[in-house]
Amino acid sequence: MPLEIVTVPCLSDNYAFLAHDAASGQTALIDAPESGPILAELDARGWTLSHVLLTHHHWDHVDGLAAILENHPAKVIGAAADAHRLPPLDQQVSEGDVVEIGGEPVQVMDVSGHTVGHVAYYMPESRAVFTADSLMALGCGRLFEGTAPQMWASLSKLAALPDDTLVCSGHEYTQANAQFAITVDPNNAALRQRITDIEATRAAGKPTVPSTLALEKATNPFLRATDPSIHAILGMENADPAAVFAEIRARKDRF
Repeated sequence: MPLEIVTVPCLSDNYAFLAHDAASGQTALIDAPESGPILAELDARGWTLSHVLLTHHHWDHVDGLAAILENHPAKVIGAAADAHRLPPLDQQVSEGDVVEIGGEPVQVMDVSGHTVGHVAYYMPESRAVFTADSLMALGCGRLFEGTAPQMWASLSKLAALPDDTLVCSGHEYTQANAQFAITVDPNNAALRQRITDIEATRAAGKPTVPSTLALEKATNPFLRATDPSIHAILGMENADPAAVFAEIRARKDRF
């Protein structure tokens, strides 16, 4: 059976996620922006945390961990490449490694770009990928440490997952991302419809995360750097997709 996945809003615009296996009782937390909402969700559901999966070292993804572990002494897993700046890890993982939550394999993917050492966690049986600040709803993370070709390779790797994969990303940036996306992809009817849907979702006080990979591939300009219409808008008709991605990212940084 697929794991039950719960989105937990944290801080002003972060998301953590819980993935629970009813049969074993195991529950994994993906990232720990702050302790209060996560502990409240665990308590409300009567779940005991067994694992914590960290995606990268930024404070708004790890700062709640110590207080959470005081209440739930779980196994902490994170990237070997990031171990020197993550909280203490019980298990260090790298690209291609597999961990297990409630009997389900969780595949580790190196998605460096936003940071070097950023990982995503893919649960094929539950059809979900936890991408934090790599692939985001209608966006991608700023290139604080990595290069544009590196991030394009990471996004391309994520885009190769099945279309029905749930994309569980780390922030509620979708409205702002949409305002930018339409400037580089103005003729995209699916994007215009998504913008309408986002506005209605946020007006109702609901999160726009998670999304689906199919929706991201259809509307997220950072996954569409091979699209001829975007090449034309940017005046880059014969450019390499990595160069087109770099231009889109640079424009977003200035937006």
